[in-house]
Amino acid sequence: MTERVRAVPAGRDDRPCEKLARLGASALGDNELLAIVIGSGTAGTGALGLATSLLAACGGLHGLLRISCDELLRVKGLGEARSAQVLAAIEIGRRVMASRPHERRQVVSPRDAAEILMPEFSARPVEQFGLLLLDTRHRVIRTTVLSIGSLDGAAVQPREVFRQALMASAAAVVLFHNHPSGDPQPSGEDVGLTRRMVAAGVLLGIGVIDHVVLGDGRYCSLKESGYL
Repeated sequence: MTERVRAVPAGRDDRPCEKLARLGASALGDNELLAIVIGSGTAGTGALGLATSLLAACGGLHGLLRISCDELLRVKGLGEARSAQVLAAIEIGRRVMASRPHERRQVVSPRDAAEILMPEFSARPVEQFGLLLLDTRHRVIRTTVLSIGSLDGAAVQPREVFRQALMASAAAVVLFHNHPSGDPQPSGEDVGLTRRMVAAGVLLGIGVIDHVVLGDGRYCSLKESGYL
């Protein structure tokens, strides 16, 4: 997907909503699309001005993927309601990219797992740890997030991982978490946690087939890297 980075000034006869109705959404610049999401401006700044300021503050559309509510509120004029609208639009985009209606994806390689997980989790501003729960043919049953925040042994325990797998009647799991820094290189703690999970899975008859670390447009498979 090519990211549009242009910011288009609005004229009296070229307001974003009217332009969208006339020319279609693809004709709008980033700030115009964002202005429609924001909806309205303030006494001193219109919606297009707020959108332009927000894009400048976060470095373009890609930066919006990592932005938090607190960071949005620092942009003068946004406020809680407009910030919530922006975050909701971002989350809708994530879910659309992650969903495949009427299709159960099969995971036969680390790339398959990464393609499922990256649209929703790779650009999260905080670390999230979760599972891809798989059936006997390694088709995805569902994705489950178990922990939000810094990943450590206290936050993620084998009993919770495999409780989720047993509840879903999963035959195998793929562990995953994101690195907000954007670098998917696994840490020593990531490797140690993975090995503990693999050992627990052997006892329960549930395979831990990989641990995928998600970065900024990149991923690292601990299986491909030789840790499993």
